[in-house]
Amino acid sequence: MKTLTVRLPEALVAQIEAESRRRKLSKSDVVRERLSDGGRSRQPQPAWLDAIADVVGSVDGLPRDLSARTKKYLHLQTYR
Repeated sequence: MKTLTVRLPEALVAQIEAESRRRKLSKSDVVRERLSDGGRSRQPQPAWLDAIADVVGSVDGLPRDLSARTKKYLHLQTYR
């Protein structure tokens, strides 16, 4: 495979980086997919996800089963 260097707008780089993290793929893989399919098969990402993508999973000290037992933990929080 050959290497090609391009300069992209910061907003586009941020989208590619967020998609790369979300899908656990390299940025190069994301760019190759986007170029090969012309962006046709890519579903639009909600704007709110772009806004919070960099902080998802960044809070330390939460229970490991929080997403599965949210109601339990919310209930405990109301009585503290």
